[in-house]
Amino acid sequence: MNRYALFHQPESRYAYASAGNRLTIILRTSAKDSFGKVEILYNNKYDFTKKRCSSDMFKCADDGIFAYYRAEFTLSDVRFAYIFRITEGDKIYYFSEEGLSEKYDFVRAYYTFFQFPFINSADVMPVVDWAYDAVFYQIFVDRFARGDFEKDEGYINTDWNGRIDRYSFTGGDLCGVINKLPYIKDLGFNAIYLTPVFLSETNHKYNITDYLKVDPQFGGNEKLKQLIAAAHAQGIKIIIDTVFNHCDITHERFKDVIEKGRDSAYYDNFLIDGDFPDVEKGNYAHFADCKYMPKWNTSNADVRRYLIDIALEYLKTGFDGLRLDVADEISHEMWRSLRSEVKASYPEALMLGEIWHDNEHWLKGDQLDGIMNYKFQKILVDYFGACSVKAKAASDRLNGLLMQNTAQANAMALNFLDNHDTPRFLSFAGGNTDKVLCAMCAMVMYPGMPCVFYGTELPLDGDGDPDCRKPFDWTFATAEKNYGENFRRIINLKRHAALCGGDTEISAESGLLKITRTNGGEILTAYFNTSGRAKRAVTDGEIVFGLNFKNGKILNDGTVVVKNIKN
Repeated sequence: MNRYALFHQPESRYAYASAGNRLTIILRTSAKDSFGKVEILYNNKYDFTKKRCSSDMFKCADDGIFAYYRAEFTLSDVRFAYIFRITEGDKIYYFSEEGLSEKYDFVRAYYTFFQFPFINSADVMPVVDWAYDAVFYQIFVDRFARGDFEKDEGYINTDWNGRIDRYSFTGGDLCGVINKLPYIKDLGFNAIYLTPVFLSETNHKYNITDYLKVDPQFGGNEKLKQLIAAAHAQGIKIIIDTVFNHCDITHERFKDVIEKGRDSAYYDNFLIDGDFPDVEKGNYAHFADCKYMPKWNTSNADVRRYLIDIALEYLKTGFDGLRLDVADEISHEMWRSLRSEVKASYPEALMLGEIWHDNEHWLKGDQLDGIMNYKFQKILVDYFGACSVKAKAASDRLNGLLMQNTAQANAMALNFLDNHDTPRFLSFAGGNTDKVLCAMCAMVMYPGMPCVFYGTELPLDGDGDPDCRKPFDWTFATAEKNYGENFRRIINLKRHAALCGGDTEISAESGLLKITRTNGGEILTAYFNTSGRAKRAVTDGEIVFGLNFKNGKILNDGTVVVKNIKN
């Protein structure tokens, strides 16, 4: 046994509560070790030394380096003490806070057992109910659809079907989104992620001048209210991209600092090196290399109060959640304060952070609900797009990703193939639409909330910004019929109960990537083939979706999804 691979930590992703009396315990071991049995011995922490119950743990994931064993408990007494008992061959080992041993002193176990001292309901991270079956459609407003043809067109500098650059304005607006809501719903989507809409001099609106004034280019505040009401009337949730890391240099508070320097009441709202901010030199913290986007000092209580009030106003307007831009550069204290106030008034509001890298620190129940799952996207790019990894490596990485956070955080992760900040997946896939569909199917099968960038249903191609932000082709001249039909079928797989919670198993089988979801009595199993040659899959059951699947074999760049009912 590789004792150095053994790991467990209470009150972490290895031991967490999912309800007031529901506890998940996970033990990490070496993937190379083979055990006869892995058990957990447990009782309430005051009676553990006298007697204990035992429960078998099952292997829930394998990432190629580590294996993970899980046990779940519904407790009547939430003062939980436990150790692990591992059988390897004819030997029995115990694993406790003291480490691995061949004997264990149960009489003095109160010194060394692991414990989850008490499940306090205030510390439990709940899943926003509507997240389980949410399927998002992301809209970049200027490029999606134009509905108002009587507005001032003076700002529009590019024809809808013209060649765009970073400074193009093509005229999309909120009226256009309202008009297309039936189309979005018909595709199978029940949630919208809307990029920023507030007053800004750019087409993307990520440098905000006024957080409470909807840009007239998009239709103004009343049009936003109409959009939210119309979306809700069709059963569509809507979240707004919320930019609290930075603002524009024309924001009234930064303008006051430019004028008054240290004498401004807002000087400490920003992070300035010197008495006055110098816009040409950029002697202040700002987003990336964009001097026109000064960074808020979210360690400052006045800033936190100002931004939290804005967030509450967005939710009061009717938004169902917040997508929080550049979330990893904002103070943890800001997110803790925001969550406390948001959840007190809007417990079903979703809080999603833009975090590209490790994100466990934000997902412990005191800050964010979920994140934009860039690590997941990268795995799909490598396996389906570039085909640079085989099924086993993809399986290992997906399992590893699944074990990085709690089940609640995984359920509220926003999974995507691409978005406004990345190349289109069709470009990653070299123009191969079958690869796009296979990757979409894997996205829908994986725990979390699938999110599709507008135009993927055509599909649109494009490298990074600005090409990934091309206007939608409402003539559908480039649309492929069979592709569009398969697109809809994949999106509507999310209606299966198996994909709205439950358990997940990911593995590689005969060179195929295999994802199985089980919830209640329903089991959905998907197989994916990027091996370059046809492979046979075990397809006993009802085939609910197939692409490049013939006579029991999955051809290259193909997939099949099979439904079974658990007896």
